Amino acid sequence: MFNHVMVGSNDIERSKRFYDAVLGTLGAREPLRNRAGSGHIRLFYRHDGNSFCVSEPINGEEATFANGGTIGFKCNSPEQVIAFHDAAIAHGGTSIEDPPGLRDGSLGPMYLAYVRDPDGNKLCAIYRVK
Repeated sequence: MFNHVMVGSNDIERSKRFYDAVLGTLGAREPLRNRAGSGHIRLFYRHDGNSFCVSEPINGEEATFANGGTIGFKCNSPEQVIAFHDAAIAHGGTSIEDPPGLRDGSLGPMYLAYVRDPDGNKLCAIYRVK
């Protein structure tokens, strides 16, 4: 259904350090760095056929986060959820909501962690317990 997800950044180098560490826990490698014709910088992280992108806003205005929006990243284990969370905190993110852990949801048990990146974008690391 999705081709990519893109978030805005007010400090692309800070975002690169954050996402290199956080997405590295999921197996993503160094992003493709692109300078658009407008001059703004974009980072394209690719992994398992998916793309997650970070961009300086093309309109030159400040990047803002989506209030009510969350981007969920699929993890392979509870340990990977914790690694994602800990990398986020160590690189300028903020832990939000409940501490990382097991939750019962309408779709069954899940191991979750929620963080905000340095620009305020809400991220979720999720492992669906089988």
